[in-house]
This record gives sequence, C-alpha cells and structure tokens, in this order.
Amino acid sequence: FGGSASSVGRVVLELSRCFSTAEEEENDRRAMDIGGPTNVRHVAHVTFDRFNGFLGLPSEFEPDVPRKAPSASATVFGVSTESMQLSYDSRGNCVPVILLLLQSRLYDQEGLQVEGIFRITGENSEEEYVREQLNKGIIPDGIDVHCLAGLIKAWFRELPRGVLDPLPSEKVMQCESDEDFVKVVRLLPQTEASLLNWAINLMADVVQFEHVNKMNTRNLALVFAPNMSQMADPLTALMYAVQVMKLLKTLTEKALKDREATSSQVDTRCGDEDGGKEEDNQLEEEEDGVYIITEEDASESIRVAAVEDEHKSESMKSDFVGSSASDSKGDNGVVQPPICNTNYTGSK
Repeated sequence: FGGSASSVGRVVLELSRCFSTAEEEENDRRAMDIGGPTNVRHVAHVTFDRFNGFLGLPSEFEPDVPRKAPSASATVFGVSTESMQLSYDSRGNCVPVILLLLQSRLYDQEGLQVEGIFRITGENSEEEYVREQLNKGIIPDGIDVHCLAGLIKAWFRELPRGVLDPLPSEKVMQCESDEDFVKVVRLLPQTEASLLNWAINLMADVVQFEHVNKMNTRNLALVFAPNMSQMADPLTALMYAVQVMKLLKTLTEKALKDREATSSQVDTRCGDEDGGKEEDNQLEEEEDGVYIITEEDASESIRVAAVEDEHKSESMKSDFVGSSASDSKGDNGVVQPPICNTNYTGSK
C-alpha cells in the first residue's frame, strides 16, 4: 500500500509541474503580444514623388529608406510601362503619364496642323537635350513640334517588347480583310491594347488635319509601322512591317469612320430634338434627355503602335505616348501627372 501511495504522489507532482509550466508559457506568450498603439501623434507628412522619391521624410528614417524611388525606372525611354507612372486618357486607356504630357504639348503647339508632322524629323541635338530633361521629369518650353513627334515614335520603338509583338506573327501575316485585322488585335494583352488604341487615335487626330499637314492614313501608317515590332530577321521584319502598315491604316480608318458615325448620331439627335417640340410623343422622349454617345466596341480600335521614321538616326532615343492630358509642372519643373495612378511597380 505504501508503494502505491508513493506512485500516486509522484504522478500528482508531475501533473502539478506540467500545469505550472503551461501557465508560465501562457504568461510569456501574453507578454509578447503586441498591443494597440498608444501616444499617437503626427510627426511628419511624407509624400512619394516619381522622380525624387520620399519627400518630407524625418531625418532619423533616411538611413533606412532609399532617397530615390526604388520602384521607378531612372529613365522614361526603353523601359517597361510597369516601371512608369501611368494615367488614364479620355478614352480610358492606361498609358504612361509622360506620353500624355508630350501629346498635350504637341496639341497645344498646334503640331497637328504642321505639314509633314511625324514624317519630318527634328534636330538630333534638340532631341538629345529634351530626352535628358524628360528623364528628370522636366518638359522644357519651346520644343519644336517635329521633335515632340519624333520622341513619341521613339518611345514606341525603344520599348523592351514591341506593342504588336505579343501577337502571333503568323496570324498577322494571314490577315487579308479589315475584319481580319480587327479580330487579330483583340488578342493583345490589356497593356499593349491600351498603347495601340492611344496611338491609333493619335493618328486619327492627325489625319483630321490632312488638308493642312498632308499626312493621310497611308503616310502615317508608313512612318509608324517600323516602331511597332522587333523582329530579328531583316527579311521577315520587312515583310511583317508591310503587313503592320496595312493593320495601322485599317484601324486608323476605322477610328475615323466611328467618329463620323458618332458625329452623325449627335447631329441626328439634335435635329430630332428641335423638330420634336411640335410632337407630344417626341417631346416626352427627349424632355429629360442628354444624349450620351458611346464609342463602338473599344477593343476594335484599341490597337496601334508607332514606327521608326526612315530618316531617324538610330542613336536617337525617346519615350512618350499619350492621350489628352493637362501639361503642368511644379515650381521645380518636375512633371505633375494629371490623373496619376500611384499603384505601379517595377525595377531600375
């Protein structure tokens, strides 16, 4: 009996030790829990700038935080759009902000009405200077319109991957009708589709001033086509560029027809509204109406890229594509993007 009591005592002792150890571990765990914030106060207002990194950062944090933007490329030429600040144009295309600003400057300086725009090349020395300034986020004043146009073409040309390169080349080469081209560009990823759509509408804007700038759809397609793809084999590249030229010409003409159709619908609506004042049933349909005309299947006119100017020096590089956007700079000349999308990533 004595031995049995001794065994029970040892069991009780071991259980007691186990409970004691578990309680100590629980207390230690609770002591390590992170509680809610206390003594919260506003120390500094920190903002992030595409070109200058973190602004307003307290000095004690500077050693641990890079001064320059870690996710922003040091240049706006020859880099992926993933490492660039993006914004939406008036048609919903997400494109690099710098391209929108270049386009806005080109339009403001009435570049679309200049004869030979996108065909005549700018001065190499000026493009080199402007390129350096653009890499700093500065758009200098007084840039020649041919230089602006050349930079837009060069931006497409220097992309790591051509806008049309995601498309199977055999499918592009097999296109014969306008509908074939429209169908094949629907295969483009969203990023390339937005860039192409932006470029197509830029070309359509230029063609609308054909009577003064002498640039029709064929001329524009001819100068833009070489910048849309990067094929290694020279013979294949030449044949492919001819097909790309047809593609660009087709899409630009389609964009112009869509604009005409939209304009005709607006004119018809306005005429119906005026005449409907004499008819009760027509008046009832229009008394609340503000007619909103949407563009037809954006994906069909969502594709086009830029081409290297035949007379352009291979040493020249530039980077800009965009849609309509305001051109504004801060006090230090740094570009202030219009509708800036700050959620971008990339690498140097």
